[in-house]
Amino acid sequence: MDWVDEYSHNSFDLRCLLDSFPGDLEFKQIFSDIDEQIGQNAASIENCIKEIQSKVNKHCPDVQLKTTTDCLEWLDDFDYDTAKTPSIPHGDLIKFLKKLQDLLTNEQNQEEMILDFLWDLSCQSNIFFPATLSGTSFHTLSRNSLHSIEDHSSIEVKSMWDDIRLHLRRFLVCRIERHNEINNPQQKILLKKQCIQKLLFLYPESEVIIKYQNIQNKQLAKFLQDDFPSYNRDSSLEILAHGYESAMLKLYSVIKEDFDTLCEILAPSSTVKFIKETYLDTITEEMAKLLQNFCERQFKDNAVPVAKTSKSSSKHRGTVHALVTPNVPEDGKDLFLSFEDLQFLSYLIKSMLKLENNAQELFQEIFSSLKVPRKYSGIFEKSNRKTMIEKPRAHAPMILSEQLLPGKETTLLDFAWRNAFKELSLPMACCITTTIENFSTRILQQEQRERSSVMSYAMDLVSAQDVWQDCHMFPDEEQPKKIAKFCSNIVEKLDTMLPLALACRDDSFQEIRANLVEACCKVATAVLARLQERSKEVPSKAPLRNLHILLSTAICVLQHFVQYDNFMKETTKKPMFLVPVQRYQEFINMLQFQVTNYCVRVCATSILQDAESHHWDDYKAFYEGERCSFSLQMWHYFYWALHHDLWTILPPKLAQEILTEVLEKSLGLLSSRYARAHPSYKRTPQIRLDITTIFTCMEDMLWPICSSVQELLNPHAHKNDKIFKIHSHCNNLLTTLVILASPLTELYKAFKHGMDESASGSLQTFLKPLHWLVCISSFYPSLLRSSSAGGLNVEGQLKLLLSQPGCNWNLLLGTLLCNDGLLPRILLRSSKCNFQEQLSKTENINLNQGPSVMEATFKILYHCNLSPQTFGNVFVSYLEEEQLWEFLYDIPDSTHMESEPEVIQCLRLAVTEAVKDTVRQVISVMSAGRNCETSLNKPRVPGSLLESIPQEWNYILKEAKRKEPNKGFTRLAAQAVSIVISKLPTVIACLPPPIKYFFFLSERKMSKNFVELKKVGLLVWNLIIIICRIFEDGNTVELLTGASLDRWIKEKLSLICVCLKSIIRGHSSPNQKVQKVTQSIEQGNPNWIECQLLKAKKLSNECAFVTVEKSTVLEGDTALELTEQKINTMVLDLCHKPGGSEYLRQIYHIMRLNEEYLKEQLFSMNGSEEKPLPIQPLKMPFRSVEDPPSAFNPFRVYKVFSEHMLDQSAITKWSWNWSNLLPNYLRLDKMTFSVLLKNR
Repeated sequence: MDWVDEYSHNSFDLRCLLDSFPGDLEFKQIFSDIDEQIGQNAASIENCIKEIQSKVNKHCPDVQLKTTTDCLEWLDDFDYDTAKTPSIPHGDLIKFLKKLQDLLTNEQNQEEMILDFLWDLSCQSNIFFPATLSGTSFHTLSRNSLHSIEDHSSIEVKSMWDDIRLHLRRFLVCRIERHNEINNPQQKILLKKQCIQKLLFLYPESEVIIKYQNIQNKQLAKFLQDDFPSYNRDSSLEILAHGYESAMLKLYSVIKEDFDTLCEILAPSSTVKFIKETYLDTITEEMAKLLQNFCERQFKDNAVPVAKTSKSSSKHRGTVHALVTPNVPEDGKDLFLSFEDLQFLSYLIKSMLKLENNAQELFQEIFSSLKVPRKYSGIFEKSNRKTMIEKPRAHAPMILSEQLLPGKETTLLDFAWRNAFKELSLPMACCITTTIENFSTRILQQEQRERSSVMSYAMDLVSAQDVWQDCHMFPDEEQPKKIAKFCSNIVEKLDTMLPLALACRDDSFQEIRANLVEACCKVATAVLARLQERSKEVPSKAPLRNLHILLSTAICVLQHFVQYDNFMKETTKKPMFLVPVQRYQEFINMLQFQVTNYCVRVCATSILQDAESHHWDDYKAFYEGERCSFSLQMWHYFYWALHHDLWTILPPKLAQEILTEVLEKSLGLLSSRYARAHPSYKRTPQIRLDITTIFTCMEDMLWPICSSVQELLNPHAHKNDKIFKIHSHCNNLLTTLVILASPLTELYKAFKHGMDESASGSLQTFLKPLHWLVCISSFYPSLLRSSSAGGLNVEGQLKLLLSQPGCNWNLLLGTLLCNDGLLPRILLRSSKCNFQEQLSKTENINLNQGPSVMEATFKILYHCNLSPQTFGNVFVSYLEEEQLWEFLYDIPDSTHMESEPEVIQCLRLAVTEAVKDTVRQVISVMSAGRNCETSLNKPRVPGSLLESIPQEWNYILKEAKRKEPNKGFTRLAAQAVSIVISKLPTVIACLPPPIKYFFFLSERKMSKNFVELKKVGLLVWNLIIIICRIFEDGNTVELLTGASLDRWIKEKLSLICVCLKSIIRGHSSPNQKVQKVTQSIEQGNPNWIECQLLKAKKLSNECAFVTVEKSTVLEGDTALELTEQKINTMVLDLCHKPGGSEYLRQIYHIMRLNEEYLKEQLFSMNGSEEKPLPIQPLKMPFRSVEDPPSAFNPFRVYKVFSEHMLDQSAITKWSWNWSNLLPNYLRLDKMTFSVLLKNR
């Protein structure tokens, strides 16, 4: 095991940096660690070169290498063909080979020993064993080969060597076949690599590939028989297509496994050729057979004779012969393909396209990583020293450097599956246009019949998300929610036909693509005409809601055609649906204008036309001055009804735009009408009540139309000018209220000195957009006000979030982070009831339920690297409430997860991910030690075989240094422990800031009760404890590393765990082996362990202090802008993490389902109540069940209007502070003042 110390190499997994947000301290530690590892690797390489230099100087007297440069130049210029091998007597050669034959024939289990012996003999004595077939003449071999003596070469020698390697080949082939049954992919790949490398030592590459190909062909035949669905006349085409799709996914996993096995052994061209001939050509043949049977059925149905395909030989695999006899007309029109047939073929093509793309991406990795061309194909042998040695083989074919260029290699992957569809391309091209036109016409006719059967036509709706078969390129805020059912039926069928066009790579599919594009354009035109026809029926024959449906449907169709263009742009290089896209864009703009214009006209001509309420010159009070106008209440109803329809049908962004525009224009209409009112003395209180009612309604209406806190609180600084106009209209109404409805005595006092500009300096206050809201805040409490930090409080954040038409990620994350994570704390407390409820009703747990509250909250806050204090405060308070410090002190392993709190499970998984690279390095060292131990216990080379070696070869058996078992393991364990201890600072540097801050806060809470933590700190303690838990659990090790642990490694790992635990606990173990390991580490570097632990603890604390300092820097008015920037950055980072969007969506649905409960909890926590409200179980969403949107309920709107939002009798008693309000209007425009004053 000397190599472990002499030629050790270190690595650093930079991927861990992707999960963190390193600061200056972290980067300093990471770069320091990288520099140290580079230095260690350089020293190891230098020692290796020096050893080579000394051996060359010793064995080659004519070569003297003085420097490292000389050694490298000599290795680079060394030519194996020029090396001289002394002549070998024929009898000695026969004797040696005869002895090998006897051992293999008469002794059992000698194959492994003989393979290792022959390899060692070849390396040490420069003996190249022939790898040619038996029929090859010997004089073609290298003169350095086993038969380098021309006079004594004989058939007997050749025959004996062929028998030997044939026996060894059978042994290796049996091993490969056994390895194919292993379930662990990584272990299977490693073992098969070793066998193939040994086969390449005995046989040429071409023969080894053929043999391995035969082995894999047996596996593939079994796979095709078990997983590939068979075709017959009664088969369901849809079931067959889905069966082929799943089979292709399994086939790709097999291809990737063989690629990983061969890519480091064979040249890229050989690997590509093997994958192509073994898998791609075979699957092409199977597809040809399937299509042959398919065509037979079609020709029988169409009474057309058919000729069977000829069986292709192994030399011509992938060549698909004609399926149709020459008697079939060339135009292919006699072969009719129905929609079901085309759909079946489209599914097949889609599966083949996916397999082709996956295979291309797989090989692209090796093409892109290939930088230096190789001169020879050879065996990449991984020795015990972990160095890659390329062993040249006799008669290895030369590989031209041009063949190894990425651009050239890519062309080698010739997946000819399209040839199987070639004879069907013409029938498909002829039938696809008719088929698409037929089903679209049929669907449109059905829609027309439904329309004709009723007087008022309400269109059927379906969810737009169900229409998209694949991922789409549009963000959530631009995706329609509901569309017309007839249109979704058409679009779904067009989507199924799309792969027929995407398969176009050559002339065979171009006509299909052209006809498909033409048919799609015709369908788009027909659908557009139907949508235009239906839009003209509103409002005479259809409700306004139909306009929303038509608008959403048109957007859905437009997005599909834009996506079709995006899919085809790689082959077409130009947009294919330019005209339909332009027409739909024009129609969408027209519909949007029609919706907005209609709503505004309805408000102007119907809703706000209220003769009774607006009889301003009436000398009688309107309902004794205690009721607002009827028109305002109807305006309020109309707004929320429109809000409901837009929110449930249209894309969120467009819905907000339309609602904002309608509100702005209708409010402008109200502002101008009240400014022109001439109220009598009895009707003046009504003016005051109406405008106040408008204000209270507007406060509630602003939340849905604002998409950010900035837009809500600072509309003048936001790009949306319509929001600013809404505030301007409200301020104009307030001006009208002040001049028309204020007491004359107060008005006289304020303006008795005229419009003196020097009388007041309050113009800036008057110009603020939220001035109207500030004026009513003393009477009407509102959440629409800034907190001390410059943003909304948590109640306002929650209301703004849940008022949006869809899930706004930025608002959601901002709400979760608001008030130091107040909402996550409520959710976590309430999740305990859900957990207990699930335990009591285990049989009723729905498996379709998404991530738990704990998991989703943990994952979201864990990745908020720019706000680490929220994660720390939330979960520290949770652990404090639940008293879970004992679990954090001694985290259990994964086998006790049932009794482990969920928060501890999440912490363990997070820390496990951080130490994964360290675990892999330790397991690698242990596996290497195990290999050395195994090599020591291998059967020795028999003395009789050593005696039969020709003396001319000068072979000297390297006896393995057999050391005491305890001493050998001490060095191995010391290296493993050193790896763990040395990696601690770097692991801490790569941890995300939230987890470091969490352990920093937790340590403050726990240090009093757990004294042992003071030495190393809680974070270092948990890192080592979790590493020990991983070593103790073989399943976790296998999951992280792919290594399969035997009893020897498990025993050694358990002892390493004892060593690590004794180190962090600060007391020596009574176990003598543990003491020896610690002493071994300290001998070379005294106090190194203690220094590393202190270094790790110091780094952890310093990083936490930096986090605290940064969190206190951002205060005051600049906090809002910086916070929005940080939130946007964190959302982007979170959405790129695995499952990030799913966790956000889950929390959003939970908050929406429990909106009232969360509001009650927030109110009780902010109120003066000493006793908080009881905790209730949360309502949880389900993945498989979509809650249908509730219908608009006007009674609920009335209840909110009359009770929760507006108490009209109380408004009349509001006592306005006119003395403070009126001076703000001293600088009012004189003309405006005079006109309003004249209206009194």
